[in-house]
Amino acid sequence: MENKISEEEFQVCFQELSSGRHLNRNQWRTLLEGRNSERAELLAQKASELRDRIYGKKIFIRGLIEFTNYCKNDCYYCGIRKSNKNASRYRLTEDQILNCCRAGYELGFRTFVLQGGEDPYFNDERIVRIVGKIRKEFPDCAITLSIGEKERASYQLFKKAGADRYLLRHETANEAHYRKLHPKELSLAHRIQCLEDLKSLGYQTGAGIMVGSPGQTTETLMDDLEFLEKLQPEMVGIGPFIPHHDTPFREKKQGELELTLYLLSLVRLLLPNVLLPATTALGTIDPRGRERGVLAGANVVMPNLSPENVREKYLLYDNKIHTGKEAAECLDALRASMGEIGYEVVVDRGDYISKTEEV
Repeated sequence: MENKISEEEFQVCFQELSSGRHLNRNQWRTLLEGRNSERAELLAQKASELRDRIYGKKIFIRGLIEFTNYCKNDCYYCGIRKSNKNASRYRLTEDQILNCCRAGYELGFRTFVLQGGEDPYFNDERIVRIVGKIRKEFPDCAITLSIGEKERASYQLFKKAGADRYLLRHETANEAHYRKLHPKELSLAHRIQCLEDLKSLGYQTGAGIMVGSPGQTTETLMDDLEFLEKLQPEMVGIGPFIPHHDTPFREKKQGELELTLYLLSLVRLLLPNVLLPATTALGTIDPRGRERGVLAGANVVMPNLSPENVREKYLLYDNKIHTGKEAAECLDALRASMGEIGYEVVVDRGDYISKTEEV
C-alpha cells in the first residue's frame, strides 16, 4: 500500500495512541491512511505486548451456542434476514441448549454465549428461564447473551436471571453508513441506546464492526474508533465483512484481512484492557486468520458448541467455518495452533480486567 504519510507524522500519532492520549480526527486519519506492512507489524507488536502485560499469554475460550436462526429483522448483509426464504430455520429447545452447556463444561468451557437472531418466540420469559437454568447448573460460569436490541427493562430481567455479558455490535457509528446497511425500521440511535443501557446495568458489554462493509470509508472508521473510545466497552468484536449469496450484498467485495488485523491492533491500543476476539469470520477468510488475530492483539476465540446438525444453518455469511478448529470438539487442534505461536488456551471465565484491578 502506497501512502504519502511521512514516517515522522505516523510515529507521532502512534506514540500518542500508545501513551493512552486522546486522538483528534486528523491523527486517526494519519493512522488509518498511513497503514503499510511495516507499520502494521509495529502496531501488532505493541498491541501484543500491551495485552500480554495485562492478561498474560492466555487465550480465553467461549462456547458459542447458536440457538435460533429466526430473525424479525432484514439487515442487508445478513444471511438469516427475514426475507431469506432459502434459509433452513431452526430453534433449539431448552434441553438442547442445556445439553450444549453440559458438553461444553466437560470440554473446559467456563463461558457460554447464547447467540441468535431477534426471534420473537424467545420472549423475555423464555430467555429468563433459560438463563436461570444455566446459572443454577453452572454457577462458576459466565453467561453471555447476543440476541439483539431489546428494551432496558428486558436487559434488566436477563441480568437479574444471571446473565453477565452482552454482545451487540454497533456495526457502524455513522448515520449515513448505517442507513446503507439496514432497513428503515431500524435506527442507529436505538442501537446506541441499547449499548448505553447495557453498560449502565453493569453488563460486560461488547460492541464492534464488520470491516469492509459496503459504504465503509476512512471517515466511518474514524467515527467507529471515536465511538468505542466514548463507550469504553469491555469487549469489541471485529471481523471482515463476508457476503452471503441470498442477500442484497451478494455481489459486494469481501472485507480485507490486513485491514481487519490492523484495526484489531488499533482497538487494543485504544482500549488496552478490552477482551478482543479473533473471530470466526477471520478464520473463514484465512486458514491462519485466528492465529494472526491473536498476534495482532486479540485474546478470545469462540468455538462452536451448537449441535452439529444445525451449525451449517446458522449461516450469516458464505463459507462460514463450523468444523475443524472452529468446532468445540477440536479444542486440541486449537490448543496446538495457539501453542505454536506462544499462547495458551485456558479453562477460565476470562473476565474483563478493569484498570483498577491490574496488578
